[in-house]
Amino acid sequence: MIAAAAVVLVVSMAMVLVRALRGPTLYDRILAANHMGSSAVLLIAVYGFFDGRPEFLDIALAYALINFIATIAVLKYFAYGDLGAAGVREERNDA
Repeated sequence: MIAAAAVVLVVSMAMVLVRALRGPTLYDRILAANHMGSSAVLLIAVYGFFDGRPEFLDIALAYALINFIATIAVLKYFAYGDLGAAGVREERNDA
């Protein structure tokens, strides 16, 4: 059963890789990359359970945090053009 879960995760990652390469918009590609990271976290956890090594769950949690922070950073960079922005877009009123 665990091997079947790993196979399903690998198939899901292959389909998401196609979406990342063919995505019509940038946000589709970012979402696909985030899904790849989440699937990798699940694959690490399944492998740790399959191998009987519970410390792999700690590695999966650390990777999930890195994946989340990287996704937020990429989205902020594409939204504001700068990672150091305060998060408020400046509007110009030249009237």
